[in-house]
Amino acid sequence: MTVIVCDVGPRDGLQNESRLLDPIVRAELCDRLASAGLNRIEAASFVNPKLVPQMAGAEEVMAAIHRKPGTSYAGLVLNDKGYERAVAAGVDEVHYAFAVTDEFGRRNQNATTDEGLKTALALVARARSERMPITVTLSVAFGCPFEGPVPAERVLQIVEHLMAVPPDEICLADTIGVGVPSQVKELVGGARRLGATVGAHFHNTRNTGYANAVAALEEGAVSLDASIGGAGGCPFAPKATGNIATEDLAYLLRGLEIDTGLNLDALIQTSQWLAGQLGKELPGMVARAGDFPPKP
Repeated sequence: MTVIVCDVGPRDGLQNESRLLDPIVRAELCDRLASAGLNRIEAASFVNPKLVPQMAGAEEVMAAIHRKPGTSYAGLVLNDKGYERAVAAGVDEVHYAFAVTDEFGRRNQNATTDEGLKTALALVARARSERMPITVTLSVAFGCPFEGPVPAERVLQIVEHLMAVPPDEICLADTIGVGVPSQVKELVGGARRLGATVGAHFHNTRNTGYANAVAALEEGAVSLDASIGGAGGCPFAPKATGNIATEDLAYLLRGLEIDTGLNLDALIQTSQWLAGQLGKELPGMVARAGDFPPKP
């Protein structure tokens, strides 16, 4: 079995940090991740820098990256303007996200779920015509900080609507880290039965992220998001802590004999480097404990 690991550290990992990193530093993070074997990196977020100052200078990030052949550099967008900026900046793929609950959607991107779905269908059609790979991410698919539990039927109904103009991938996101494996199996399995190619995005807020990742793979997910060091969180979601850590996920998947192509030593070094850049210890555990068995 193989799986694509997408490191969202340069975007999701940094968007909630109090210390702002310059575009050149964020580009270096992308370079380090590519050197560690990541073949998909969410490099930048093309959003309003007044609302998310941590993501200012997305075009500068893309221009400063030393592109590694075989690595896809993605940009997150929330609307048409973001899509146009991302394409102009030279991204290899677009990631569009919208919320499955109205209240989170209003707070995160000033759009209801129906409005987000309408934009998704339009952007996917546009991306198809322009031969631009596109992933649609469903935020708060496992639970919303404002509306509470989200019924699986609601999420799968949205997936069904998306399949009218199918994106390359639909990513189910546990934005606030409330999901458990039984939910994951229901949503991933249900989305696949609707014909979707499915990825998953987990936060480890309640220590279920890694169990959820394994459950997603068991149900046929083809990709998993993770963030180096376990950095991350959503500035519009109270108490939304970090993503599952890329190096911790790599250690787990290696033990399960699932091929990722990742260099764990390089990931650990990158995690430690990022901790230094942010001036804080990151929540990832393998970077602190080390690999096992330790290399001589």
